[in-house]
Amino acid sequence: MALLLNLSPSSSPSAFLSCTKTLKALTNKPLLGFKNRALSVTSLHSTTYNSQPPPEVRTFWQWLCDQGVVSADSPVRPATVTEGLGLVAKRDIGENEVVLEVPKKFWINPDTVAASEIGNVCRELKPIISVSLFLIREKKREDSPWRLYLDILPESTDSTVFWSEEELVELQGTQLLGTTIDVKEYIRNEFLKLEEQILLPHKELFPCPITFDDFLWGFGMVRSRAFSRFGGQNLVVVPLADLINHSQKITTEGYAEIKGTGPFSRNLLFSLWSSVAVKAGEQVFIQYDLDKSNAKLALDYGFIESKSDRNAYTLTLEIPEYDPFFEDKLDIAESIGLSETEYFDIILGRPLPPMMLPYLRLVALGGPDAFLFDLSFRSTILGQLDSPISRANEALICQNVRDACKSALSGYHTTIEEDEKLLEGGNHDPRLRIAVGVRAGEKRVLQQIDGIFKERELKLNELEYYQDQRPQQHYTSLRIETRA
Repeated sequence: MALLLNLSPSSSPSAFLSCTKTLKALTNKPLLGFKNRALSVTSLHSTTYNSQPPPEVRTFWQWLCDQGVVSADSPVRPATVTEGLGLVAKRDIGENEVVLEVPKKFWINPDTVAASEIGNVCRELKPIISVSLFLIREKKREDSPWRLYLDILPESTDSTVFWSEEELVELQGTQLLGTTIDVKEYIRNEFLKLEEQILLPHKELFPCPITFDDFLWGFGMVRSRAFSRFGGQNLVVVPLADLINHSQKITTEGYAEIKGTGPFSRNLLFSLWSSVAVKAGEQVFIQYDLDKSNAKLALDYGFIESKSDRNAYTLTLEIPEYDPFFEDKLDIAESIGLSETEYFDIILGRPLPPMMLPYLRLVALGGPDAFLFDLSFRSTILGQLDSPISRANEALICQNVRDACKSALSGYHTTIEEDEKLLEGGNHDPRLRIAVGVRAGEKRVLQQIDGIFKERELKLNELEYYQDQRPQQHYTSLRIETRA
Protein backbone atom coordinates (compact mmCIF):
# COMPACT_ATOMS: atom_id res chain seq x y z
CA MET A 1 0.00 0.00 0.00
CA ALA A 2 1.35 3.41 -0.88
CA LEU A 3 0.43 7.00 -0.25
CA LEU A 4 1.25 9.63 -2.83
CA LEU A 5 2.09 13.00 -1.32
CA ASN A 6 3.17 15.69 -3.73
CA LEU A 7 4.56 19.05 -2.64
CA SER A 8 3.60 20.79 -5.84
CA PRO A 9 3.14 24.33 -7.16
CA SER A 10 0.48 26.28 -5.32
CA SER A 11 -0.94 27.74 -8.52
CA SER A 12 -1.62 26.42 -11.99
CA PRO A 13 -1.75 28.37 -15.25
CA SER A 14 -5.55 28.18 -15.12
CA ALA A 15 -5.54 29.63 -11.61
CA PHE A 16 -3.27 32.39 -12.82
CA LEU A 17 -5.74 33.26 -15.56
CA SER A 18 -8.64 33.49 -13.16
CA CYS A 19 -6.99 35.75 -10.63
CA THR A 20 -7.27 39.23 -12.05
CA LYS A 21 -8.41 41.89 -9.60
CA THR A 22 -11.87 40.76 -8.58
CA LEU A 23 -14.58 43.29 -7.91
CA LYS A 24 -17.45 42.39 -5.64
CA ALA A 25 -19.21 45.58 -4.85
CA LEU A 26 -20.67 46.16 -1.39
CA THR A 27 -19.75 42.70 -0.15
CA ASN A 28 -17.02 41.18 1.96
CA LYS A 29 -15.83 39.32 -1.11
CA PRO A 30 -14.77 41.23 -4.23
CA LEU A 31 0.36 45.66 -12.67
CA LEU A 32 -0.56 48.48 -12.43
CA GLY A 33 0.70 51.50 -14.10
CA PHE A 34 4.08 52.86 -14.57
CA LYS A 35 5.98 51.02 -11.90
CA ASN A 36 8.29 48.48 -10.42
CA ARG A 37 6.70 47.09 -7.28
CA ALA A 38 8.33 47.36 -3.89
CA LEU A 39 8.32 44.53 -1.35
CA SER A 40 4.89 45.65 -0.19
CA VAL A 41 2.87 48.74 0.41
CA THR A 42 3.97 49.63 3.91
CA SER A 43 2.16 52.88 4.55
CA LEU A 44 -1.42 53.90 4.11
CA HIS A 45 -1.75 57.50 5.19
CA SER A 46 1.77 58.47 6.20
CA THR A 47 3.08 60.04 3.00
CA THR A 48 1.90 63.00 0.95
CA TYR A 49 2.70 63.40 -2.73
CA ASN A 50 2.90 66.81 -4.35
CA SER A 51 5.25 66.25 -7.29
CA GLN A 52 4.05 66.23 -10.88
CA PRO A 53 3.85 62.92 -12.77
CA PRO A 54 5.88 62.37 -15.98
CA PRO A 55 4.88 64.40 -19.08
CA GLU A 56 3.15 61.45 -20.75
CA VAL A 57 0.94 61.02 -17.70
CA ARG A 58 0.02 64.69 -17.67
CA THR A 59 -0.87 64.42 -21.35
CA PHE A 60 -3.03 61.37 -20.62
CA TRP A 61 -4.76 63.26 -17.78
CA GLN A 62 -5.45 66.24 -20.03
CA TRP A 63 -6.96 63.93 -22.65
CA LEU A 64 -9.31 62.49 -20.00
CA CYS A 65 -10.24 66.06 -19.01
CA ASP A 66 -10.98 66.93 -22.63
CA GLN A 67 -13.14 63.82 -22.93
CA GLY A 68 -15.12 64.73 -19.81
CA VAL A 69 -14.00 61.66 -17.83
CA VAL A 70 -12.39 63.84 -15.15
CA SER A 71 -12.40 67.54 -14.34
CA ALA A 72 -10.84 70.12 -12.08
CA ASP A 73 -13.28 68.97 -9.38
CA SER A 74 -12.23 65.30 -9.53
CA PRO A 75 -11.14 64.15 -6.07
CA VAL A 76 -8.06 62.24 -7.32
CA ARG A 77 -5.25 62.73 -9.80
CA PRO A 78 -2.40 60.51 -11.05
CA ALA A 79 0.92 61.12 -9.31
CA THR A 80 4.40 59.69 -8.95
CA VAL A 81 4.37 57.64 -5.72
CA THR A 82 6.54 55.07 -3.99
CA GLU A 83 5.21 52.31 -6.24
CA GLY A 84 5.70 54.33 -9.42
CA LEU A 85 2.31 55.77 -10.34
CA GLY A 86 -0.80 55.93 -8.23
CA LEU A 87 -3.95 57.88 -7.50
CA VAL A 88 -3.54 60.71 -4.98
CA ALA A 89 -6.29 62.68 -3.24
CA LYS A 90 -6.63 66.31 -4.40
CA ARG A 91 -8.73 67.04 -1.31
CA ASP A 92 -9.90 65.20 1.79
CA ILE A 93 -11.90 62.11 0.79
CA GLY A 94 -14.49 60.49 3.03
CA GLU A 95 -14.93 56.80 3.77
CA ASN A 96 -16.69 55.02 0.86
CA GLU A 97 -16.70 58.21 -1.20
CA VAL A 98 -16.68 57.76 -4.99
CA VAL A 99 -13.35 58.97 -6.37
CA LEU A 100 -13.63 58.08 -10.05
CA GLU A 101 -16.26 57.13 -12.64
CA VAL A 102 -15.20 55.94 -16.08
CA PRO A 103 -17.78 55.51 -18.90
CA LYS A 104 -17.87 52.22 -20.79
CA LYS A 105 -16.55 53.74 -24.03
CA PHE A 106 -13.20 54.20 -22.28
CA TRP A 107 -12.95 50.57 -21.14
CA ILE A 108 -10.93 47.92 -22.94
CA ASN A 109 -12.67 44.55 -22.83
CA PRO A 110 -13.77 41.78 -25.24
CA ASP A 111 -16.54 44.07 -26.54
CA THR A 112 -13.87 46.62 -27.47
CA VAL A 113 -12.00 43.94 -29.39
CA ALA A 114 -15.17 42.71 -31.10
CA ALA A 115 -15.90 46.22 -32.38
CA SER A 116 -12.37 46.69 -33.74
CA GLU A 117 -10.79 45.75 -37.07
CA ILE A 118 -9.62 42.42 -35.62
CA GLY A 119 -12.98 41.57 -34.02
CA ASN A 120 -13.97 38.91 -36.56
CA VAL A 121 -10.75 36.92 -36.18
CA CYS A 122 -10.78 37.12 -32.37
CA ARG A 123 -14.29 35.80 -31.74
CA GLU A 124 -13.13 32.35 -30.60
CA LEU A 125 -10.26 33.56 -28.41
CA LYS A 126 -10.24 33.55 -24.64
CA PRO A 127 -10.99 37.05 -23.28
CA ILE A 128 -7.49 37.56 -21.87
CA ILE A 129 -5.91 36.48 -25.18
CA SER A 130 -8.08 38.72 -27.34
CA VAL A 131 -7.61 41.77 -25.13
CA SER A 132 -3.85 41.12 -24.95
CA LEU A 133 -3.66 40.94 -28.75
CA PHE A 134 -5.70 44.13 -29.05
CA LEU A 135 -3.34 46.03 -26.73
CA ILE A 136 -0.28 44.83 -28.64
CA ARG A 137 -1.73 45.81 -32.00
CA GLU A 138 -2.76 49.23 -30.74
CA LYS A 139 0.66 49.78 -29.20
CA LYS A 140 2.27 49.22 -32.61
CA ARG A 141 -0.09 51.70 -34.31
CA GLU A 142 1.12 55.30 -34.19
CA ASP A 143 -2.41 56.55 -34.89
CA SER A 144 -4.11 54.39 -32.26
CA PRO A 145 -6.98 56.14 -30.45
CA TRP A 146 -5.56 54.55 -27.29
CA ARG A 147 -2.08 56.00 -27.86
CA LEU A 148 -2.10 58.34 -24.85
CA TYR A 149 -3.07 55.48 -22.54
CA LEU A 150 -0.59 53.04 -24.06
CA ASP A 151 2.22 55.57 -23.59
CA ILE A 152 1.93 55.33 -19.80
CA LEU A 153 2.10 51.54 -19.67
CA PRO A 154 5.39 50.01 -18.46
CA GLU A 155 7.53 47.64 -20.49
CA SER A 156 7.23 45.06 -17.71
CA THR A 157 6.29 44.64 -14.07
CA ASP A 158 7.98 42.71 -11.27
CA SER A 159 5.66 39.76 -11.83
CA THR A 160 7.81 36.64 -11.94
CA VAL A 161 6.75 35.95 -15.54
CA PHE A 162 9.02 38.86 -16.53
CA TRP A 163 12.06 37.67 -14.57
CA SER A 164 15.28 36.65 -16.31
CA GLU A 165 16.76 33.19 -15.87
CA GLU A 166 19.35 34.66 -13.51
CA GLU A 167 16.62 36.21 -11.37
CA LEU A 168 14.58 33.00 -11.35
CA VAL A 169 17.58 31.15 -9.88
CA GLU A 170 16.78 32.95 -6.61
CA LEU A 171 13.48 31.02 -6.53
CA GLN A 172 15.22 27.63 -6.57
CA GLY A 173 13.25 25.10 -4.55
CA THR A 174 10.09 27.20 -4.31
CA GLN A 175 6.66 26.27 -5.52
CA LEU A 176 6.54 29.72 -7.10
CA LEU A 177 9.35 28.77 -9.48
CA GLY A 178 7.45 25.74 -10.76
CA THR A 179 4.27 27.77 -11.14
CA THR A 180 6.10 30.57 -13.00
CA ILE A 181 7.67 28.08 -15.42
CA ASP A 182 4.27 26.46 -16.04
CA VAL A 183 2.61 29.82 -16.65
CA LYS A 184 5.31 30.97 -19.06
CA GLU A 185 4.98 27.70 -20.94
CA TYR A 186 1.22 28.24 -21.10
CA ILE A 187 1.74 31.76 -22.48
CA ARG A 188 4.20 30.46 -25.08
CA ASN A 189 1.78 27.75 -26.20
CA GLU A 190 -1.02 30.31 -26.50
CA PHE A 191 1.23 32.52 -28.59
CA LEU A 192 2.12 29.67 -30.95
CA LYS A 193 -1.58 28.89 -31.45
CA LEU A 194 -2.29 32.57 -32.01
CA GLU A 195 0.51 32.80 -34.53
CA GLU A 196 -0.70 29.77 -36.46
CA GLN A 197 -4.42 30.54 -36.40
CA ILE A 198 -4.53 34.35 -36.62
CA LEU A 199 -1.27 36.25 -37.02
CA LEU A 200 0.12 34.44 -40.06
CA PRO A 201 -3.17 33.82 -41.92
CA HIS A 202 -4.25 37.47 -41.41
CA LYS A 203 -1.07 39.44 -41.98
CA GLU A 204 -3.09 42.26 -43.53
CA LEU A 205 -4.56 42.96 -40.08
CA PHE A 206 -1.17 42.88 -38.38
CA PRO A 207 1.26 44.86 -40.56
CA CYS A 208 3.82 45.00 -37.76
CA PRO A 209 5.30 41.64 -36.68
CA ILE A 210 4.21 40.41 -33.25
CA THR A 211 6.78 38.40 -31.32
CA PHE A 212 6.55 36.24 -28.23
CA ASP A 213 8.04 39.08 -26.17
CA ASP A 214 5.26 41.34 -27.46
CA PHE A 215 2.68 38.77 -26.46
CA LEU A 216 4.23 38.29 -23.02
CA TRP A 217 4.03 42.07 -22.53
CA GLY A 218 0.38 42.24 -23.56
CA PHE A 219 -0.56 39.22 -21.50
CA GLY A 220 1.25 40.62 -18.46
CA MET A 221 -0.40 44.02 -18.81
CA VAL A 222 -3.91 42.60 -19.06
CA ARG A 223 -3.28 40.03 -16.37
CA SER A 224 -2.08 42.60 -13.85
CA ARG A 225 -4.36 45.53 -14.75
CA ALA A 226 -7.74 43.98 -15.50
CA PHE A 227 -10.71 43.82 -13.18
CA SER A 228 -12.93 40.77 -13.50
CA ARG A 229 -16.06 38.92 -12.46
CA PHE A 230 -18.40 41.76 -11.62
CA GLY A 231 -21.35 43.50 -13.23
CA GLY A 232 -21.44 40.91 -16.02
CA GLN A 233 -17.87 41.77 -17.05
CA ASN A 234 -15.50 38.81 -17.12
CA LEU A 235 -12.49 40.98 -17.85
CA VAL A 236 -12.14 44.74 -18.26
CA VAL A 237 -9.19 47.12 -18.30
CA VAL A 238 -10.22 50.57 -17.05
CA PRO A 239 -7.67 53.27 -17.93
CA LEU A 240 -6.85 55.59 -15.00
CA ALA A 241 -8.67 53.34 -12.52
CA ASP A 242 -5.92 50.77 -13.09
CA LEU A 243 -3.39 53.14 -11.55
CA ILE A 244 -4.79 52.48 -8.09
CA ASN A 245 -2.36 50.63 -5.84
CA HIS A 246 -2.71 47.94 -3.20
CA SER A 247 -2.21 48.31 0.53
CA GLN A 248 -2.08 45.51 3.06
CA LYS A 249 -3.71 47.89 5.54
CA ILE A 250 -6.94 47.91 3.54
CA THR A 251 -8.85 44.92 4.89
CA THR A 252 -12.02 44.95 2.75
CA GLU A 253 -12.36 44.11 -0.93
CA GLY A 254 -15.50 46.05 -1.82
CA TYR A 255 -14.27 49.09 -3.72
CA ALA A 256 -16.07 49.36 -7.05
CA GLU A 257 -19.16 48.58 -9.06
CA ILE A 258 -20.55 48.91 -12.56
CA LYS A 259 -23.71 50.96 -12.56
CA GLY A 260 -26.11 52.12 -15.22
CA THR A 261 -27.11 55.68 -16.02
CA GLY A 262 -29.40 57.34 -18.53
CA PRO A 263 -32.61 55.90 -20.00
CA PHE A 264 -33.12 52.30 -18.86
CA SER A 265 -29.63 52.46 -17.26
CA ARG A 266 -28.03 51.64 -20.61
CA ASN A 267 -24.99 53.84 -20.11
CA LEU A 268 -22.55 51.97 -17.93
CA LEU A 269 -20.02 53.54 -15.57
CA PHE A 270 -17.13 51.96 -13.71
CA SER A 271 -17.46 53.53 -10.25
CA LEU A 272 -14.47 53.39 -7.90
CA TRP A 273 -14.51 54.49 -4.28
CA SER A 274 -12.16 54.70 -1.32
CA SER A 275 -13.04 52.30 1.48
CA VAL A 276 -11.29 54.53 4.05
CA ALA A 277 -10.99 58.26 4.61
CA VAL A 278 -7.96 59.85 2.90
CA LYS A 279 -6.34 63.24 3.50
CA ALA A 280 -5.44 65.59 0.66
CA GLY A 281 -2.08 64.69 -0.86
CA GLU A 282 -2.21 61.08 0.33
CA GLN A 283 -2.52 58.05 -1.88
CA VAL A 284 -5.82 56.21 -2.35
CA PHE A 285 -5.47 52.44 -2.02
CA ILE A 286 -7.55 49.30 -2.45
CA GLN A 287 -7.15 45.69 -1.38
CA TYR A 288 -6.43 43.52 -4.43
CA ASP A 289 -7.28 40.17 -2.86
CA LEU A 290 -7.36 39.06 0.77
CA ASP A 291 -7.01 35.38 -0.09
CA LYS A 292 -3.88 35.39 -2.23
CA SER A 293 -0.61 34.05 -0.84
CA ASN A 294 2.63 35.96 -1.30
CA ALA A 295 3.55 33.56 -4.11
CA LYS A 296 0.34 34.44 -5.96
CA LEU A 297 0.81 38.16 -5.35
CA ALA A 298 4.34 37.89 -6.73
CA LEU A 299 3.13 35.96 -9.77
CA ASP A 300 0.14 38.20 -10.47
CA TYR A 301 1.39 41.69 -9.58
CA GLY A 302 5.06 41.62 -8.65
CA PHE A 303 5.02 42.37 -4.93
CA ILE A 304 4.61 40.57 -1.61
CA GLU A 305 3.35 41.55 1.83
CA SER A 306 4.99 41.39 5.23
CA LYS A 307 1.96 39.78 6.89
CA SER A 308 2.75 36.24 8.05
CA ASP A 309 -0.57 34.81 6.89
CA ARG A 310 0.32 35.61 3.27
CA ASN A 311 2.87 32.77 3.46
CA ALA A 312 1.44 29.48 2.27
CA TYR A 313 2.45 26.10 0.93
CA THR A 314 0.29 23.66 -1.02
CA LEU A 315 0.25 19.94 -0.27
CA THR A 316 -1.15 17.85 -3.10
CA LEU A 317 -2.54 14.48 -2.04
CA GLU A 318 -3.89 11.86 -4.37
CA ILE A 319 -5.17 8.32 -4.35
CA PRO A 320 -2.79 6.49 -6.71
CA GLU A 321 -4.43 4.32 -9.36
CA TYR A 322 -2.14 1.39 -8.48
CA ASP A 323 -3.53 1.26 -4.93
CA PRO A 324 -5.31 -2.12 -4.53
CA PHE A 325 -8.16 -0.26 -2.81
CA PHE A 326 -8.30 2.55 -5.37
CA GLU A 327 -11.98 2.15 -6.29
CA ASP A 328 -13.07 1.87 -2.66
CA LYS A 329 -11.04 4.91 -1.62
CA LEU A 330 -12.28 7.00 -4.54
CA ASP A 331 -15.87 6.04 -3.77
CA ILE A 332 -15.42 7.05 -0.13
CA ALA A 333 -13.65 10.27 -1.08
CA GLU A 334 -16.46 11.27 -3.42
CA SER A 335 -19.08 10.41 -0.80
CA ILE A 336 -17.55 12.99 1.56
CA GLY A 337 -17.11 15.69 -1.07
CA LEU A 338 -13.48 14.98 -2.01
CA SER A 339 -11.84 13.61 -5.15
CA GLU A 340 -8.93 11.54 -6.44
CA THR A 341 -6.59 14.52 -6.06
CA GLU A 342 -6.90 17.19 -3.37
CA TYR A 343 -4.95 20.41 -2.82
CA PHE A 344 -4.51 21.68 0.72
CA ASP A 345 -3.17 25.19 1.25
CA ILE A 346 -1.29 25.39 4.56
CA ILE A 347 -1.07 28.96 5.85
CA LEU A 348 1.55 30.13 8.31
CA GLY A 349 0.17 30.47 11.81
CA ARG A 350 -3.12 28.72 11.04
CA PRO A 351 -4.35 25.17 11.76
CA LEU A 352 -4.30 22.48 9.11
CA PRO A 353 -7.30 22.51 6.75
CA PRO A 354 -10.09 20.53 8.45
CA MET A 355 -10.31 17.81 5.78
CA MET A 356 -6.58 17.24 5.43
CA LEU A 357 -6.13 14.63 8.19
CA PRO A 358 -9.26 12.65 7.21
CA TYR A 359 -8.04 12.57 3.60
CA LEU A 360 -4.54 11.52 4.67
CA ARG A 361 -6.02 8.69 6.75
CA LEU A 362 -8.12 7.57 3.80
CA VAL A 363 -5.20 7.58 1.34
CA ALA A 364 -3.02 5.65 3.83
CA LEU A 365 -5.76 3.19 4.74
CA GLY A 366 -4.90 -0.49 4.31
CA GLY A 367 -3.69 -3.60 6.10
CA PRO A 368 -5.74 -4.43 9.18
CA ASP A 369 -7.81 -1.28 8.74
CA ALA A 370 -9.21 -2.41 5.38
CA PHE A 371 -12.38 -3.52 7.17
CA LEU A 372 -13.50 0.11 6.86
CA PHE A 373 -13.99 -0.45 3.12
CA ASP A 374 -16.96 -2.69 3.94
CA LEU A 375 -20.20 -1.16 2.74
CA SER A 376 -21.63 -1.34 6.25
CA PHE A 377 -19.24 1.47 7.27
CA ARG A 378 -19.97 3.83 4.36
CA SER A 379 -22.66 5.81 6.16
CA THR A 380 -20.34 6.60 9.08
CA ILE A 381 -16.95 6.65 7.34
CA LEU A 382 -16.36 10.39 7.71
CA GLY A 383 -16.83 10.09 11.46
CA GLN A 384 -14.27 7.30 11.52
CA LEU A 385 -11.76 9.28 9.45
CA ASP A 386 -12.14 12.32 11.71
CA SER A 387 -10.35 10.35 14.44
CA PRO A 388 -7.21 8.19 14.39
CA ILE A 389 -7.90 4.80 12.83
CA SER A 390 -4.91 2.86 14.12
CA ARG A 391 -1.43 3.55 15.40
CA ALA A 392 0.10 2.14 12.21
CA ASN A 393 -2.05 4.36 9.99
CA GLU A 394 -1.30 7.48 12.03
CA ALA A 395 2.42 6.71 12.25
CA LEU A 396 2.60 6.17 8.51
CA ILE A 397 1.04 9.58 7.90
CA CYS A 398 3.35 11.37 10.33
CA GLN A 399 6.51 9.71 9.05
CA ASN A 400 5.86 10.42 5.42
CA VAL A 401 4.57 13.96 5.77
CA ARG A 402 7.69 14.76 7.78
CA ASP A 403 9.92 13.07 5.20
CA ALA A 404 8.24 15.05 2.43
CA CYS A 405 8.77 18.31 4.32
CA LYS A 406 12.45 17.54 4.89
CA SER A 407 12.88 16.64 1.23
CA ALA A 408 11.26 19.91 0.14
CA LEU A 409 13.40 21.94 2.56
CA SER A 410 16.54 20.35 1.14
CA GLY A 411 15.66 21.74 -2.31
CA TYR A 412 16.33 25.37 -1.39
CA HIS A 413 19.82 26.76 -1.93
CA THR A 414 19.72 28.88 1.23
CA THR A 415 18.73 28.36 4.85
CA ILE A 416 15.90 30.25 6.47
CA GLU A 417 18.45 31.99 8.69
CA GLU A 418 20.31 33.24 5.62
CA ASP A 419 17.06 34.47 4.10
CA GLU A 420 16.08 36.32 7.27
CA LYS A 421 19.49 37.97 7.41
CA LEU A 422 19.08 39.15 3.81
CA LEU A 423 15.63 40.55 4.56
CA GLU A 424 16.92 42.41 7.58
CA GLY A 425 19.68 43.96 5.49
CA GLY A 426 17.26 45.89 3.27
CA ASN A 427 18.09 47.98 0.18
CA HIS A 428 17.88 44.98 -2.16
CA ASP A 429 16.60 44.88 -5.69
CA PRO A 430 12.78 44.50 -5.50
CA ARG A 431 12.86 41.16 -7.32
CA LEU A 432 15.50 39.77 -4.98
CA ARG A 433 13.42 40.84 -1.98
CA ILE A 434 10.40 39.09 -3.49
CA ALA A 435 12.42 35.90 -4.04
CA VAL A 436 13.90 35.93 -0.54
CA GLY A 437 10.53 36.73 1.04
CA VAL A 438 8.71 33.95 -0.81
CA ARG A 439 11.30 31.26 -0.17
CA ALA A 440 11.63 32.23 3.50
CA GLY A 441 7.85 32.11 3.86
CA GLU A 442 7.61 28.69 2.23
CA LYS A 443 10.31 27.34 4.54
CA ARG A 444 8.49 28.65 7.61
CA VAL A 445 5.32 26.88 6.52
CA LEU A 446 7.19 23.63 5.84
CA GLN A 447 8.77 23.87 9.28
CA GLN A 448 5.32 24.46 10.75
CA ILE A 449 3.90 21.37 9.00
CA ASP A 450 6.87 19.28 10.12
CA GLY A 451 6.42 20.53 13.68
CA ILE A 452 2.73 19.63 13.72
CA PHE A 453 3.41 16.05 12.65
CA LYS A 454 6.49 15.74 14.85
CA GLU A 455 4.34 16.62 17.85
CA ARG A 456 1.73 14.12 16.68
CA GLU A 457 4.40 11.42 16.39
CA LEU A 458 5.41 12.00 20.01
CA LYS A 459 1.81 11.45 21.11
CA LEU A 460 1.13 8.28 19.12
CA ASN A 461 1.06 6.18 22.28
CA GLU A 462 -1.40 8.55 23.91
CA LEU A 463 -3.97 8.74 21.10
CA GLU A 464 -7.18 6.71 21.14
CA TYR A 465 -7.60 4.58 18.03
CA TYR A 466 -10.74 3.21 16.47
CA GLN A 467 -9.38 -0.33 16.35
CA ASP A 468 -6.80 -0.67 19.11
CA GLN A 469 -7.62 -4.35 19.57
CA ARG A 470 -7.40 -5.50 15.96
CA PRO A 471 -4.35 -7.63 15.07
CA GLN A 472 -1.53 -5.64 13.50
CA GLN A 473 -0.34 -6.41 9.97
CA HIS A 474 2.71 -5.32 8.09
CA TYR A 475 2.63 -1.87 6.48
CA THR A 476 4.82 -1.21 3.49
CA SER A 477 6.67 2.06 3.23
CA LEU A 478 5.05 4.97 1.46
CA ARG A 479 6.29 6.40 -1.79
CA ILE A 480 6.61 10.14 -1.51
CA GLU A 481 7.04 12.51 -4.41
CA THR A 482 8.06 16.10 -3.89
CA ARG A 483 7.99 18.68 -6.64
CA ALA A 484 8.81 22.36 -6.35
